[in-house]
Amino acid sequence: MARIARRSVLKLSASGGLAAILASGRGPALAQEKSVHWLRWADFVPASDALLKGPFTQACKKATGITLKVETVNANDLQARITSAIQSGTGADVIMAFGNWPQLYAQSLADAGDVAEEIGQAQGGYYPVSRQVAMVGNKWIGVPWTSGGGLIAYRKSWFDEVGHTTFPETWDQFRDAGRKLKARGRPIGQTAGHTFGDAPGWWYPYLWSWGGKEVEADGKTVALNSKETVESIKYAVALWKETMDEGGLAWDDTNNNRAYLSQTISATNNGASIYIEAKRKPDTYKTEKGTPMFQDTRHAAIPKGPAGQYVLPGLFTDLLMGYSKNLPAAKEFLRWAHSKEGFDPWFTSQQGYSCGATRMWEKHPVWDVDPVLKPFHDLPNKGRLVGHAGPPDRRAAEVVSKYIIVDMYAKAIQGMSAEDAAKWAHGEIAKVYV
Repeated sequence: MARIARRSVLKLSASGGLAAILASGRGPALAQEKSVHWLRWADFVPASDALLKGPFTQACKKATGITLKVETVNANDLQARITSAIQSGTGADVIMAFGNWPQLYAQSLADAGDVAEEIGQAQGGYYPVSRQVAMVGNKWIGVPWTSGGGLIAYRKSWFDEVGHTTFPETWDQFRDAGRKLKARGRPIGQTAGHTFGDAPGWWYPYLWSWGGKEVEADGKTVALNSKETVESIKYAVALWKETMDEGGLAWDDTNNNRAYLSQTISATNNGASIYIEAKRKPDTYKTEKGTPMFQDTRHAAIPKGPAGQYVLPGLFTDLLMGYSKNLPAAKEFLRWAHSKEGFDPWFTSQQGYSCGATRMWEKHPVWDVDPVLKPFHDLPNKGRLVGHAGPPDRRAAEVVSKYIIVDMYAKAIQGMSAEDAAKWAHGEIAKVYV
């Protein structure tokens, strides 16, 4: 090793350069490798996670020089991880959030406006629902990743057998079909439990279809305890007991997938993952007649109610964490990951499970591959967000995170009167909207 002159050491030390290096425990920035830690859910399309942890990571390194660490966890554990990271000031540089969760953490997120605007302008603009959950005022608190939603996956032949050759359009038609199917040991399966996607994705649109709403358009006046809400609860209890697998009170977002693929339920509101999995393994998932189950699966919208027909979009946003000491590299990663070059292979691997967050992806060839998946294409344009008729702000995010609307129906299913359930939920929401 070459000897360093004492005079040179003293000069470095006096300037603070050597002292700073020794104190930090790190080498000079020029010698450091760029790295980014990205925390996400464990995707319901396993091929997409395999892509991210393999070819995607390799392509990122080649394009940007960034060493990407992709970590995946159960989506129901994501909020706890976000909270823990913010409280400790350490964790992933970028974290994926679901729905309007970004609103809960706005004060702890870095401004992502330069990246978000650049991507939106290059790709035909964002869907309004994606923009709404990723902004507070004029500040971008995240970069929208995807915009999707749920449809009812159902067994076409089984509905045909009970006289419904087209999927029921109204709740009364749905109830009639479900009653007949359950009598044959083929109930409809839905969750009324504390799970991030399928529970709110069913009960919020159901409430809206009856004319129920959380708050007025002023975003302040709680309006849940209404005649419309009470009527929706009464009908939900009958619908549950007559048509549903009653074990759904304890289901998470995986239970209905397994139940459908094992032929114990006839229909469930879900993303495209059930169909994609059945199609991926045609020899594993078969009908009672021995034919591939995916060939007997179709998708349809949640039925219409007295006040209309709605869907709660499945939105995903990449959060740029304010505590990160790695923000320049994190922004560089986001620019690449959300670009056409970075995003296209992942989007293709989704096969229609996800829509893009920007309109450019509406014209992607993936939508022409399978007509059974084509109905998912238009969901971002049909969405209504939690907090209706007010904005999907932090308070609305807190209400959905506490499962107040879901619990309102669950309590009634378990024996509470419709009037008391509506009154209880109204009071809980009022505590949030103080």
